[in-house]
Amino acid sequence: MNKQFSIAQRVGLMFRYDQDLPKDMDAWIKAQLNSPSPALGVANTYADIAEWPDELQPNLSQRAHLWRRYRALKKQQREGKNGQDTEAAKQTNRRENLMRKKDELKFVHRNVYGADQVKLRLAAFWTNHFTIGNTFDTGSMIGHAIDEGIIAKLNGSFADMLYGMTSHPGMLTYLDNVDSAGERSEQAKHCRRKPDCQAGLNDNLGRELLELHTVSVAAGYTEIDIRNAAQVLAGWGIWFDEDLSSMRKNTGTTDHWNAYKKRWAEPGTKKVMGKTISGGRNGLRQLTDFLANHDRTIHYISTKLCQHFVSDNPSKDQIEAVKLAWRQSDGDLQTIHTQVLKLAMKSTEPKFIWPMTWLFQVVRLSGARYFKGWDEIYQYHDKLMHSKEVLEELGQSFWSSRQPNGYSSNKAEWLSAEMFERRIRFADAIYENGSPRTSVNEIMERIGATPQTRALVANVGALPKHQFIALMCSPELMGLNHV
Repeated sequence: MNKQFSIAQRVGLMFRYDQDLPKDMDAWIKAQLNSPSPALGVANTYADIAEWPDELQPNLSQRAHLWRRYRALKKQQREGKNGQDTEAAKQTNRRENLMRKKDELKFVHRNVYGADQVKLRLAAFWTNHFTIGNTFDTGSMIGHAIDEGIIAKLNGSFADMLYGMTSHPGMLTYLDNVDSAGERSEQAKHCRRKPDCQAGLNDNLGRELLELHTVSVAAGYTEIDIRNAAQVLAGWGIWFDEDLSSMRKNTGTTDHWNAYKKRWAEPGTKKVMGKTISGGRNGLRQLTDFLANHDRTIHYISTKLCQHFVSDNPSKDQIEAVKLAWRQSDGDLQTIHTQVLKLAMKSTEPKFIWPMTWLFQVVRLSGARYFKGWDEIYQYHDKLMHSKEVLEELGQSFWSSRQPNGYSSNKAEWLSAEMFERRIRFADAIYENGSPRTSVNEIMERIGATPQTRALVANVGALPKHQFIALMCSPELMGLNHV
């Protein structure tokens, strides 16, 4: 594979079939990191690429309305006669599911049609790091977290991203912090006086904040640290009342990304891993800033970045280079990413490509139109699956009901016969239903395919579809070959 495509495979999403190839890849990487990141897509299968319509990108306030309706009508559903859905609950479920469909379609469009391919690969890494699984009523929040909590913060600091994702309504809901009350909070005291009232501390987010998002278990924190982190987080959540004046009264704001329920908060200072955290709303930022700059966090995430982009087994020198960039820049993500990408560009080791990333690369390389347009969301198509089904069949969807530890970068977990067979079926479907705009031979010439890949394609016979499948499922296109 030639230099342009080997780099774009490792750190990007491949160059689309009709794009000119950059001559200076160092300059290209720099431009990619500084590029804007609009959500691009197509209106229908044959439309030109354009920006995703504003009306299909509801803000957090509109999404919060969906939330409240979902919760209220799910309650009606539970209380309905003989457990049957009410008509209102059915309608709300359809609206919530449609919101998820819009977000998933925008996500795949962005990755297939976007020019900022390196930023989108980085966004996938961080979206996986800050996992928000689709449980209960988080489905309508995941897309907003990706757009505003990850992509919009890629050129900022890790501390800002950590605070933003920790306090995002999707994360607070996913890890049950919306129902968490400090042990000495007014809400807990009130509930102890009422037999039918329940209020207690939930340490799910406090635990994952330490274990997965920052210092990792190697830091040697204790259960007391986890509990105290949860006490800092108590009160952060969502105000479900439709009345914004009530929300302002009880949280001090009408901003759903900054809702802090003082009655639910644990009063007083807390101590986490030796750091004293003050009480009140500002305590969370103190905690996340402390964790963002902790040596264990820097080592843990620098290692993860290297494992994802540079090597399955990065060297100590590679990890230390990223850690140095982190420290010298005070956690500036653009500086950190630049160092990681420099190491990735120099690496001669193979780097396995996630199934989701592979799919986007195949569609971009071939020019196939494999996903519906945004004005076709409501329409049945006998050849094209919904984005939801595509991602779930691949075994990698950011909207799935998944565990907080995210998807592994370890290729051993993706190389089963079943997972390989799925790629074969997708390559078949892309060829049959996506109408690729360039031939196998044209693709091999453009990417500079290795002699081994060319021989593999030649050995499957003369049928274009079989050659397409062989090329797209070759070790070279899956990131299993040495460069």
